[in-house]
Amino acid sequence: MRKEAPMEITGPMLERFEEILTPEALAFVAGLHRKFDARRLELLEARQARQAELSAGGTLDFLPETKAVREGEWRVAPPAPGLEDRRVEITGPVDRKMTINALNSGAKVWLADFEDANSPLWENCVSGQLNLREALDRAIDFETGGKSYTLKPDAELATIVVRPRGWHLNEKHALVDGRQVSASLFDFGLYFFHCAARQIAKGKGPYFYLPKMESHLEARLWNDVFVHAQEALGIDHGTIRATVLIETYPAAFEMEEILYELRDHSAGLNAGRWDYLFSVIKKFRTRGREFLLPERNAVTMTAPFMRAYTELLVRSCHKRGAHAIGGMAAFIPSRRDPEVNAVALEKVRADKTRESGDGFDGSWVAHPDLVPICGEVFTSVLGERPNQLDRLREDVDVSAADLLAVSATPGDITENGLRNNVDVALRYLAAWMGGLGAVAIHNLMEDAATAEISRSQIWQWIHNGIELADTGAVVTKELVEQIIAEELARIAAEPGYDEALYAQAEALFKEVALDDDFAEFLTLPAYARMP
Repeated sequence: MRKEAPMEITGPMLERFEEILTPEALAFVAGLHRKFDARRLELLEARQARQAELSAGGTLDFLPETKAVREGEWRVAPPAPGLEDRRVEITGPVDRKMTINALNSGAKVWLADFEDANSPLWENCVSGQLNLREALDRAIDFETGGKSYTLKPDAELATIVVRPRGWHLNEKHALVDGRQVSASLFDFGLYFFHCAARQIAKGKGPYFYLPKMESHLEARLWNDVFVHAQEALGIDHGTIRATVLIETYPAAFEMEEILYELRDHSAGLNAGRWDYLFSVIKKFRTRGREFLLPERNAVTMTAPFMRAYTELLVRSCHKRGAHAIGGMAAFIPSRRDPEVNAVALEKVRADKTRESGDGFDGSWVAHPDLVPICGEVFTSVLGERPNQLDRLREDVDVSAADLLAVSATPGDITENGLRNNVDVALRYLAAWMGGLGAVAIHNLMEDAATAEISRSQIWQWIHNGIELADTGAVVTKELVEQIIAEELARIAAEPGYDEALYAQAEALFKEVALDDDFAEFLTLPAYARMP
């Protein structure tokens, strides 16, 4: 029998990378690629076909062919060890400092992010795997600026839940049979190979957050990957658990079907608000003002179509015995401005109070200082209970029309909102190209999702000839180019300005915000520019 060629690694083998990129681990990932990549590519083609239907005047609705699933009697597997209580989850990239701080934070769960909070430099993606393995071995430490970071001895650390990159992304430094490997399978496979047994030995398991899915068929693919991976390494069926981010518009119409496909491996659903708004624009970008959104800071979770989305998520999850996890509190507390903190923390408290009152079992924060407030709010509802899965929300009755009622969203589009989108996107993209995926900008933790909503809103406003509410000016390419130049000049006067990185950011931003053709994800052309 002909022996299959191993995986080809084209990225540099930096210090200790050989501990992660072992022949056995690479063979495992190559096996995943050969078995599942053709289906992945077919599903990506199906996304494009659905987009063409929507652009031609089609709509989204609950699927008639899966009505039996929605009406059937079934439940997902009971909560796995370490995932029973998820009242506070902290998110962040897999660098060494964040790894230590997140695990020490007091949160119940850490979303260890290879996706939107991670700039996918080759070094980041492989070193992140090493950091997770060392964290599980309690062998990780970090020093910077004369300060040392270590894991708290004998303390209960947050449960690690890894978010691999989405199905649409490749890892260009890993080739099998001359083709780039799926970044999803690369991130999942390396973590599972090295850390599944470590997690099981600690009484937990290999757990994942799955991003950017658009259909239950994509969830079915993940489930088949899980079944295969467990069999390949001799791990019991159902040991893997996965929480799916409902962060695309089509997925909101298939929540129960997604839970069903993953039912032996499901850990629930999460409300990914910023990517959801981005997907609303992307899916209906050719439909004029029917799906027009006001500036991003005006789109709150109380908007009717967002309320429909989150209440349906809780209802769908609890009907099936699955956790419902709320959205991100992105505020970064300032130690210099107590007035800013007071206002922002009150907004965080109100947001978490709404979520816990609606029946969510937990929620996300971006900074360790927000763990106590989120925990306090959810504990005031949960008490000693680990969750509120028994709150079925049978009062919720959400129609397709409710999910599609975007035009009822209140709010203006102003020059300040336009400038904020330009400013945030430029700052974020410069940082991303420089290797940082989670960036504190104006006291908010920004990631790729917020950059996506910023640039897609501008694209939408240009293509609909929007008149700014405060100045009366019409949003055109020329106006946006003028604002880009003005914002760059202001940024250039700040300490630490990197001319080369901002030149890349400007070129990329103009491509994804001003071109007539809409880039499906800004990370695709951005990643192509990376070494």
